[in-house]
Amino acid sequence: MQFDLSAVETAPMVFIGTLVIALVITLFMMTAALAALVLTGVGRLVWLICATLLLGLVRGLNYTWDRLVHHASTVELPGELASDFTADFIGQSAPSTGTYPRVVLRDS
Repeated sequence: MQFDLSAVETAPMVFIGTLVIALVITLFMMTAALAALVLTGVGRLVWLICATLLLGLVRGLNYTWDRLVHHASTVELPGELASDFTADFIGQSAPSTGTYPRVVLRDS
């Protein structure tokens, strides 16, 4: 049996074709929007993880340095070694500014 399309009016075919194209465009837009949301979320998560790790690293270094300086301030040098140590730094000349006493960080 032959079906002759010339006998069918074209308005329903145009309407159905328009609906199919609209459906294809809608599906494409929904897929693109979902992909954009996923990529934005993944990017935000990666940024948050990197920022947290970097902040933790900086805080760890600051804590370690603080502990090291406070530990160094509590160390007492033995008698003879202490006098030799401090004598080396008092009045030592600096390359560009002349002579000045070196400052030892005790209360940092």
